[in-house]
Amino acid sequence: MSMLATAPVSPAELEARLRLHRLPELGPARFKKLLEAFGSASKAISAPASAWRALGLPLACSEARRCAEIRDGASHALAWLERPGQHLLMWDQPDYPSLLAQISDAPPLLFVAGDPGILEKPQLAMVGSRRASRPGMDTAAAFSRSLAGAGFVITSGLALGIDAAAHQAALDIGGQTVGVLGTGLEKFYPQRNRRLADAMIASGSAVLSEFPLDAGPTASNFPRRNRIISGLSLGVLVVEASVASGSLITARLAAEQGREVYAIPGSIHHPGARGCHQLIRDGAVLVETIEHILEALRGWQQLPFSTEAPATAAPHPLLTLLHAAPLSSEALADASGWALPKVLGALTELEMEGRAVCENGRWFARVS
Repeated sequence: MSMLATAPVSPAELEARLRLHRLPELGPARFKKLLEAFGSASKAISAPASAWRALGLPLACSEARRCAEIRDGASHALAWLERPGQHLLMWDQPDYPSLLAQISDAPPLLFVAGDPGILEKPQLAMVGSRRASRPGMDTAAAFSRSLAGAGFVITSGLALGIDAAAHQAALDIGGQTVGVLGTGLEKFYPQRNRRLADAMIASGSAVLSEFPLDAGPTASNFPRRNRIISGLSLGVLVVEASVASGSLITARLAAEQGREVYAIPGSIHHPGARGCHQLIRDGAVLVETIEHILEALRGWQQLPFSTEAPATAAPHPLLTLLHAAPLSSEALADASGWALPKVLGALTELEMEGRAVCENGRWFARVS
């Protein structure tokens, strides 16, 4: 998803986007199609139903536009945004997370409670079983503490089990953590982790959702939110998971998005280790210590300390992208709009100049 900064969104356009966001059968692709076709959400809302049909949109979408429930929901969201610490990030605005913006189905709107600024910090996702073993929970907590201590934001889904252990451990050492919900922020699920979410928000971390504030728990929404967990992150660490675990969905999405996938092995007799073993057979990085992760991401630990280039040197467009996130050469071609041979030639020059380095198939900007 290419992201170009646009003019600030007017109050009327914001209200129209919130109305579009609540329409039935309207996901990110159709939301984007409407904005591209009509130029704004305001114009899309007022367009005739025939224009919507011409775009191939379901009748349920266009008919619901003027429903009182849709208008009231948008008004409620506007009131929610007026409260301190509650934010809305939009995919065509400069405060939208740059790494998430790169995925093909980035959510057009993100409701955020807490500090949205941490979404631009380097994140690592940690996922695993909801019914994790005690050793699995202890392992998740140990890795989360170490990774948070190394400066990474820990991102997960605020589910029971491994997710909760990872979030809590990051908080315990004063680190930052991001929870991505499969419900609206006002319909928190599972309720057993409500206190953990409140602690995250109060401590300067964040809880977010792409769903309308009042969206309840629906089975299909939890796999859908997994693309956000992986999309925000540099990589995904699977701690303990069966072969049927939703964590493997997150890992698959991470691989498709060009993110690194890490997996911690376990006993061959433990069903909760079989998903991780499957991932390792499929090419995930086998992780036994935190160093196995930090080795691949050591360039990221240097980025916050980078200094500005000399005034006489124009920033290289590929380096600008790499300072936002490490990328494969193919992803750089997509993000820059350059042909792959041109990207490869430029990367070779940057590597020879000591300005970029390739690690495990991904390119990092090197700090001089």
